[in-house]
Amino acid sequence: MLRGIAIAVLVIGIAGTAYWGYQEHREKTAVLINAENNYQRAFHDLTYQMDLLNDKIGTTLAMNSRSSLSPQLAEVWKITSQAHSDVGQLPLTLLPFNKTEEFLANVGNFSYKAAIRDLDKEPLTEKEYSTLKTLYEQSGEIQQDLRKVQHMVLENNLRWMDVELALATEKGQNDNTIIDGFKTVEKTVESYSETDFGPAQINLQKEDENFQKLPGKKISKEKAIQITRKYTPLSKGGKVKVTENGKGSDYGFYSVSIQNPETKLEANMDITKKGGYPIWFLLDRDVKNQKLSLNDASNKAIAFLKEHNFENLDLFESAQYDNIGVFTFVATQDDVRIYPDAINMKVALDNGDVIGFSAENYLKSHKAREIPQAGIEIGEAKKKVNPNLKVMDEKKAIIMNDINEEVLCYEFTGVLGNDTFRIYINAEDGTEEKVEKLHNAEPVYEDVV
Repeated sequence: MLRGIAIAVLVIGIAGTAYWGYQEHREKTAVLINAENNYQRAFHDLTYQMDLLNDKIGTTLAMNSRSSLSPQLAEVWKITSQAHSDVGQLPLTLLPFNKTEEFLANVGNFSYKAAIRDLDKEPLTEKEYSTLKTLYEQSGEIQQDLRKVQHMVLENNLRWMDVELALATEKGQNDNTIIDGFKTVEKTVESYSETDFGPAQINLQKEDENFQKLPGKKISKEKAIQITRKYTPLSKGGKVKVTENGKGSDYGFYSVSIQNPETKLEANMDITKKGGYPIWFLLDRDVKNQKLSLNDASNKAIAFLKEHNFENLDLFESAQYDNIGVFTFVATQDDVRIYPDAINMKVALDNGDVIGFSAENYLKSHKAREIPQAGIEIGEAKKKVNPNLKVMDEKKAIIMNDINEEVLCYEFTGVLGNDTFRIYINAEDGTEEKVEKLHNAEPVYEDVV
């Protein structure tokens, strides 16, 4: 009797385990299929966008009407933005593809600058038409390279998940058809480095991602560990791991991880090799019951910045998510807010520890600036604001415009209906540069029946 029951229980257990394993396999397969479908969609969208880009640039060359040329150039800019987005959705993180991305960015910037200006007063020059002709030829070559990759993908039923796996192993990178195809595209674009985009090219070069403009000397791995310990409340002991990005370069960074073996708390930090500046810092821990107000936490954040020699910063935004205070600080110079120089912080509301810190934007762009003289008075700029907006605050600010240029603006914060907006008016010519809607606090629904 007991033997029969034991066998029955065992059979049920095996069947249950088998069913659980089957369900796990199905769920895992569904996730992989979904990822593969997303990669395939992004790739075929990219190929389509490059076809469209080549056609649109060719159309601009055949146009004579300036009223038609502006929207056509704006369409070129829109297509390059979409193509850039498609590239970002492919598993190419470990594959150098920056030249192609830079090419798309420069084409987009060139077309945007031309589209927004008054072509009746300032028509395209012969040099700009020559640049368009060159871009037409170059986009055609990229189009053909991508079509070859697309043909191989469709003919051989190639999978992008295999690309992701191949990129994770150096050995696999040498014999993957898709990777070889994209390397060909990148090599083709690299030969375009001499293309003259005019002043637009200078303005859209990627930000100084290597932090080479930072002051200071190159630090050692040991120094990087010391700096990390200054930012973390963890004890001096613990398991330490340091990896180096951009090996052999002064302009890379160290990634430092410190784990307390008793509490299992882990702190992670990226530090620039040059000067030893913190790019970001994160302390992974649960935040318990709130004991500090958001205002108390902001004071903790301000004290933390001063302690680590970050000066002339204003608290710009603050918010609370569960038991964590989130703060954004921006640099100020001569009573002008410098929005490109921003630092983000997270403070635990149980004990005031800084558990998150990001200074990447600040480190890339911070410098002593020569603030330009305003071309118009603030009263004149205010007239450019929607008259229905009730202005509550006004100041000067430097922001990044749509073509990645720093511009001096008058910033107006005001209320329209139940919403709050920030309006940025160019202090040189009165152009409305940007309008931002400020997010209201999210309503709490958990008590709603």
